[in-house]
Amino acid sequence: MPEPERRTRKDAARNRQAVLEAADALFARSESPEDLTMADIAAAAGVGKGTLFRAFGDRAGLLRALYEARLEPVREAAESGPPPLGPTTPPQERVLALLDAVLCFKLDNRRLALALEESGSSSLYQAEHYARWHGLLRSVLEQVPGMTGADFTAHALLAATRADLVERLADQEGVPRERLRAQLASYAGRIVVSHPASADQD
Repeated sequence: MPEPERRTRKDAARNRQAVLEAADALFARSESPEDLTMADIAAAAGVGKGTLFRAFGDRAGLLRALYEARLEPVREAAESGPPPLGPTTPPQERVLALLDAVLCFKLDNRRLALALEESGSSSLYQAEHYARWHGLLRSVLEQVPGMTGADFTAHALLAATRADLVERLADQEGVPRERLRAQLASYAGRIVVSHPASADQD
């Protein structure tokens, strides 16, 4: 590979990382993340706006990239890690652990999650990160004895972790973090409780 091309790729990767770090810092301390512009982020990263648009397409693309970067450790733990998130966990326990991980992630990244879910005109349900969580949760629900309608149930459970709901409960209503976690676990637990077929009752 020609040296100039390799150097260009290294510069692009370095710029991308600088932008993600700058955006991460800005969202972490901003009171109104919806007001942050691409120009704000470019200035903080020390790059031109054109660099941002070439790397991420638009503001929604940048938000998605930042969200995915923050989410990566949780995703890896859920897909291949040890219990309670990993695949060797019994399905009922794993469903609760996965939902708790999503809720905690939303609580820890409220402003970014809210900005992402409210950005653009496309539906949240078409987002890659949502599709991945839904697919994983559905596959685990399908392993729960007696569970039917896993696809709908996965949607319904994830709805309880929407960023706008988390924002309302945690920030506007002041529900403590541990109470939110307990309430979600109680709600999800009632749904995924094992219902083996009625053979024992026959």
